[in-house]
Amino acid sequence: MKSAIYTAGFIITMLCVFACNDSFLDREPDDQITEQQVFSRYEKVDKLVSEAYYRARKANSPLVFFTHFSSSAITDECEGSTVEGNITNNYNTGAWNPNSIPGNNNGQFWEGLYTSIRHTNVILEGVEKYQTPDNPLQPGDLQCRIGEVYFLRAYFHLLLLRLYGEVPYIDKVIKSDDPMQFKKESVHAVIEKIVADANEAYNRVPGFYGQSNINFGRVEKGACLALIAVARWIGATPLYNGAKDKFGYTGTRQFESEYTYDVKRWTAAKDAAAAVINFQVEGRTRYSLYERHDQTDFKDNNNQDLNNSTVYARLWDMYYDMNAFENEAIFFLARDKNQAWQGDIYPPSRSGSSRQQPVQEQVDEYEYMAPDGYGYPVYSAAARTAGYDDANPYLRRDPRFYRDIIYHGAPYRDNSNNKKTVNTATGSDKVGATNATTTGYYLRKFQKEAYNKSGSFDINCPPVWRLPEFIYIYCEAVNESSGPNQEIYDMINKVRARSFMLPMPPSAKMDAAVMRDYIKRERRVEFFYEDKRPWVCRLYLEPNNVVETAKETVWKGAGSSNTERSQNYWKDNNGAYPKCQRMINGMKPVQADDGKIVISGVKYKMERFCVEERVFSTKHYLFPIMYTELQRSPTLVQNPEW
Repeated sequence: MKSAIYTAGFIITMLCVFACNDSFLDREPDDQITEQQVFSRYEKVDKLVSEAYYRARKANSPLVFFTHFSSSAITDECEGSTVEGNITNNYNTGAWNPNSIPGNNNGQFWEGLYTSIRHTNVILEGVEKYQTPDNPLQPGDLQCRIGEVYFLRAYFHLLLLRLYGEVPYIDKVIKSDDPMQFKKESVHAVIEKIVADANEAYNRVPGFYGQSNINFGRVEKGACLALIAVARWIGATPLYNGAKDKFGYTGTRQFESEYTYDVKRWTAAKDAAAAVINFQVEGRTRYSLYERHDQTDFKDNNNQDLNNSTVYARLWDMYYDMNAFENEAIFFLARDKNQAWQGDIYPPSRSGSSRQQPVQEQVDEYEYMAPDGYGYPVYSAAARTAGYDDANPYLRRDPRFYRDIIYHGAPYRDNSNNKKTVNTATGSDKVGATNATTTGYYLRKFQKEAYNKSGSFDINCPPVWRLPEFIYIYCEAVNESSGPNQEIYDMINKVRARSFMLPMPPSAKMDAAVMRDYIKRERRVEFFYEDKRPWVCRLYLEPNNVVETAKETVWKGAGSSNTERSQNYWKDNNGAYPKCQRMINGMKPVQADDGKIVISGVKYKMERFCVEERVFSTKHYLFPIMYTELQRSPTLVQNPEW
């Protein structure tokens, strides 16, 4: 057989095979050993499994999905700056196609993911062929490693499904004489194969590795259950469950007839999520919400409160405390980035370049904490009646807002860790200044507040999956299959309470539509900047949802300029801005005698403005398959409208 090599492209990747005696995977120059020698030694196989984990981290890095940017900047969460080749803005202007995908292929697209799948298949086939011996120092390790590889193979396919929808499920090593006739499978068929691999993994891996265990961070049984739950949830969402017959999707995929609505898919998602939530090890519930620190603790990582008691220590530490990773995180891949990432995110006043800036659409999702003891969306009549003021909008907001967003008037610090107040009206942080925000906001989430660019630290966040994700899946599935009830009302409120947020109003447990909106808003707030929003907005067909497109029509008719439209749309109480992914908005300070935000003796009120229009059409629900891949395997069918 020919040498095993990696090349650019799906089919060439599939052709990679072992050499008879002198080549194995990406052999290091000083490691001249044969395939048989590799798979006859446990430690060599263990190294290959570690490589598979590394590939998984590269394939789905939440903070830098596009190498230099997170995926937030191609959605209504953030706006990206123009550095590093203007990567995310190219997506937002529609400057991508089957010949060119902005950003480096870092293992997260078609070619890289299938290369990683081949890596897992090579391991599984090699272990079986050569009867790899167990770890002599710790018997049972080999079965764990095999289970991890089954999990990772399924995980890579899940990432493919997330991007491309219908894909081939490759569960063997493709040899040079195999026909190049790869065909897509329906999303539901791929989900079943993901579930099968996850179950194989579940049967081999342990239920728990504590942080003191050398294997902490490896796949456990709970991660296998989580993989199943996420796959089932994807299959239940509108893109694959009622897309045409119920939600107005206009594309035509190869297996379109299989995506008609079936409530049983929500039931399957409910059961799968419940399995994660209720999973026990030795009689103890495996996963729990992180609840260290109480409501009086606002100290940062330097044991100081320089934020005027606005950011709870619990909300900071949940992304750094290893107890959170042990008990709330269900699957994580460590060391996503380091202090250089935070330097890129800082405002100019802290020598940063504000690489990604939250937008108004995201800010509006953080609810107003009303005096009646409940949380309401700021665009609701209930919030406005209760006292929300859009000219002074940053009071009494969901506590997660103060952790996530730096806004005009926010208590912050300078590079010497002295107190300061952020001012986006003047100075280096002014809206539109060099390297400054274009939306009126700066990112705060995941920051080590006391870091002053002279130290060094690794960012181990965010986890790929945390417990709240499965609480939301379960509650949503109950709501969609049988309607709201007290159980799911209490479950969601428990997540809110963990963040010191007020509960949902009682109407949520009596009205499925109200509950649906709260669940979607909770997911958006809880997982802001955690690589969820790009896929959620697609799975729910938000850009062409009849409600959102009707709101977009109202917005277009609300004025003669985009900013006038955005301002009038808000003043006319039309609700949240359209979730169409075709525009983003911001907020800027304006000096006013009646302004209630006072900085250095100057009074300001806040004023909305439109930042930009964007491009999103039906074809953008799924990523295109590169033309080079289609040429190598003519049996593959391109995604709709590409």
